[in-house]
Amino acid sequence: MTDRRPSLLIVSFSDIASDARVKKQVQLFAEDYRVTVCGRGEPVRDDVEHVRLTAGQSRAGAIGQAICLRSRAWRAAFAFEAEKRQAMRLLRGRRFDVAIANDAESIAVASRFAGPEHTLADLHEYWPGVQDQSEAWVKIRRPYYQWMMREHAAKAGAATTVSQAIADRYTAEFGFACGVVRNATPKHDLDPTPVHDPIRIVHSGSTQPNRKPEVMMRAVAQSSAPVVMDMFMTGQHTAYAQSLHALADELGDRIRILPPKPYEELIPALNQYDVGIFVLPPTTTNYSLALPNKFFDYVQARLGLVISPLPDMSALVHEYDLGAVTTGFDEDSVREVLDALTPERVRAWKANADRAADELYAERELPVWKTAVDGLVSRPNG
Repeated sequence: MTDRRPSLLIVSFSDIASDARVKKQVQLFAEDYRVTVCGRGEPVRDDVEHVRLTAGQSRAGAIGQAICLRSRAWRAAFAFEAEKRQAMRLLRGRRFDVAIANDAESIAVASRFAGPEHTLADLHEYWPGVQDQSEAWVKIRRPYYQWMMREHAAKAGAATTVSQAIADRYTAEFGFACGVVRNATPKHDLDPTPVHDPIRIVHSGSTQPNRKPEVMMRAVAQSSAPVVMDMFMTGQHTAYAQSLHALADELGDRIRILPPKPYEELIPALNQYDVGIFVLPPTTTNYSLALPNKFFDYVQARLGLVISPLPDMSALVHEYDLGAVTTGFDEDSVREVLDALTPERVRAWKANADRAADELYAERELPVWKTAVDGLVSRPNG
């Protein structure tokens, strides 16, 4: 029998199997659409077609693109994007009823094979500000991403992103509306654990210098409260990561850096702690607008939260009374919050997280995508 379901192309220049947001899209649409995924790595499902990307930027391609970027020849620079070129070649001759693009660069690919009016641009980041702590990046790369937003994202039939702060920024700067699908965690049926003595703090994240995890480490080590912290960190083979291990040794036995947990094991592992901490400094514009997935990981793990004063995270902490927001991003601001921790406060936060977990979970976010994609399918061409 002929499969009469609409065809859906999902494009992401990422490792699909480890990209939680893209995996949610595949699972959401796999029953009602004939889904084709175009991206790196292994397939998400055996019953979903996977067009694998393996292209890496050659030295000649990187040089050619750099020349174009410095000349502000944006269209020519975009032509050097290796994964975009490979995706265009592998999908040549095909047509899809609707498409989802998951990167700034992939919007052009999705639009080519479904039409801009049938493309959903899911903008995971605030792309013109992903690395704007660097003057060279601001001078060379930011105008390029601004061009991509005007040339491709603004022409897509619909757009979504991960936080209201980012959505507002896109509307203000580029004039297109963005729905919000937060990077929430799938619902977990867990109970809060009793508060430990000493209070067990946990952080899960990556060893990126511009995230400054050493601020959290020093604050915990210097706190007057009875606290210890474990850190499940990715990317532990870099020189910077080794410097964090050396710092942990220097600070003493309050701090442990542990290998990262596979995602399917992460939430149960976090559940064995009391407080999830994430102090993200606004070193880039993208960070200043962030509402990261680990916020929702901590809620589903039924933890209290200590977070930095970023707008969307702070709003949710206050709305659900989940924990404490630091006054700043430095060690003293973090230590001040940690010094005030008591078993009674943490116990109340964990109970509030248990109630909030029934509202702040991934499945409640997905109807935004479903409504958008279903609407794009029925939209006339042109």
